Amino acid sequence: MEWGDIRIFLAVVRSGTLGAAARALKLSHPTIGRRLRALEADTGQTLFQRTSEGFVLTDEGKAILALAEQMEESALAMERRLAGEGEQLDGMLRISSADWFGAYVLPPILAEFTRSHPNVSVELVTGARLFNLSRREADLVFRIVPFDEPDIVQRRLMTLDYALYAGQSVPDPVAGDGTGSAIITMDTALSGFPDVAWLQRLLPNARTALRSNNRSVQARMCALGIGLAVLPCAIGDNVAGLRRVDLGEPPPRRDMWLGYHRDLRRLRRLRAMLDVALRVLAD
Repeated sequence: MEWGDIRIFLAVVRSGTLGAAARALKLSHPTIGRRLRALEADTGQTLFQRTSEGFVLTDEGKAILALAEQMEESALAMERRLAGEGEQLDGMLRISSADWFGAYVLPPILAEFTRSHPNVSVELVTGARLFNLSRREADLVFRIVPFDEPDIVQRRLMTLDYALYAGQSVPDPVAGDGTGSAIITMDTALSGFPDVAWLQRLLPNARTALRSNNRSVQARMCALGIGLAVLPCAIGDNVAGLRRVDLGEPPPRRDMWLGYHRDLRRLRRLRAMLDVALRVLAD
């Protein structure tokens, strides 16, 4: 039984369809189907039930799932360990961050890094999803939530200032009231963010005009006069048409954390990126 076939088995389990598994593994749809059929033939068992909504594990498939995940962890640990021993400043470095952080904070860091280390190719993936460092979905992650996964090396990178912003023609709200004002805030899934509670406390009677999990979208809509928005100053101070609004107290600050798997702690391209990030942010 080959690791490559087990990898495909797990991808189908997690995605539910051959097409999604193919995209995740960057293989063709026919290849995924052929390898899965070969695995079932080798084991002599039907591992998935094909339904109208996707692939569902059979009892036989469930019986080997834990073993497949153990094989995956061993293979990934070997991959991380070998990558962490790399001495050359070349290859791929995968970085993940929130959309706004990748657009407004990371560019000068990445620019200096690529000028200093032209043989390293950087892949930056932005979004709200928390990437799994153990599975090497990313080598280095920047996020505002501390890491609680095992075997992750993390450190607080910086503290972010936030401010309330409005479009140039939008009148200032009345602190403690907000009647007649509109606000732009996070979507329901992220309603627990401290800046959301701060905005609702300072402007309890303001109506919610827009919710979005994307800070860049919030900033653009705010500049168009749709409503007031709490934004990281790295965004708000750099979007044309926005001005700060003072309600007597600033929004809560947030810490930005970076993390990577401990098996990669000696990876030279990772260490080089950390050095550049710390130096640029210190300046």
